[in-house]
Amino acid sequence: MRWLITGGCGFLGANVADRCLERGDEVVVLDNLSRMGSRQNLEWLRTRHGQAWRMAEEDVRHAEGVARLIAEFKPDVVAHLAGQVAMTTSLANPRLDFEVNALGSLNVLEAIRLHSPESIVLYSSTNKVYGDLEWVRYVETPTRYLAPDFSDGFDESIPLSFASPYGCSKGCADQYMLDYARMFGVRTVVFRHSSMYGGRQYATYDQGWVGWFCLQALQTARKPGEHTFTISGNGKQVRDVLHVDDLVRLYLDCTTPHIDQAAGKVFNIGGGAAQSLSILELLKLLETTLNVQLNPQRLPPRASDQKVFVANVARARQVLHWTPRVRAYEGVARMLEWMQTEVTP
Repeated sequence: MRWLITGGCGFLGANVADRCLERGDEVVVLDNLSRMGSRQNLEWLRTRHGQAWRMAEEDVRHAEGVARLIAEFKPDVVAHLAGQVAMTTSLANPRLDFEVNALGSLNVLEAIRLHSPESIVLYSSTNKVYGDLEWVRYVETPTRYLAPDFSDGFDESIPLSFASPYGCSKGCADQYMLDYARMFGVRTVVFRHSSMYGGRQYATYDQGWVGWFCLQALQTARKPGEHTFTISGNGKQVRDVLHVDDLVRLYLDCTTPHIDQAAGKVFNIGGGAAQSLSILELLKLLETTLNVQLNPQRLPPRASDQKVFVANVARARQVLHWTPRVRAYEGVARMLEWMQTEVTP
């Protein structure tokens, strides 16, 4: 198959590209190389796969460049993973956030509609389209918040609420994806992701929380009593975590044989209730794994932060025959191993 991967030098994009190339697919990566770690991932792909793929250094905000590439390549699948991914950046620069996430996604859709209407479009959306979920009833325990009315997680029927510029821009693109399926017959699939993590993720303070705290734990282990870091809120916020191996399998398996059932639909995607962690629980896991004592300083809660988001993956299980396999403790161990060789040598 022919794959165009926007944001293909990012965390998920590089992993999807790698797996596609391993199985012999034709791959074009589109990336503007602006994100931290993207150039390292570019070199990693070149080292592993040589000239077997094509790199297009382009920005999804540039409609003509995107259209030209799609018209020329006519991909079977577009994995649209390019995006502005940080809530904090969206608050600091709402225009940039809109141009990348909303306008950039419209540019991709229009290029597909006009030049390659048979292409499948897989869109990486977010749980932030559901807003802060303050209407949910919560119970506070010593280590986490619980949402007892949603013990199996949140499914796709809960109301949308585009809080924050990031939620608005991603939600706008999310809805355009679904509408292009309705109005123009484009075979789009929307994945509303919870927390993802794994190798090739160069996590930062404001994006990729599992990787970020893994990094802080490793740095603390190297400099006990010297390294300090912070958490926002009380650390009882909960997310379900999904390892990149499970994510890649989802993207590849969605195209064949399940695209006819998946087209025009949205799926909440995460590790599910069984693979959920609070910040405090992740820190405890890291303390045990690395034999280190972590004492983060606390900051006020972040604006529009969800106390709990756990994806109910029943629809993905039913329609796509997909379910998470990598357990949190196993995935975190893999993340630490990768970071020790690639990020903190």
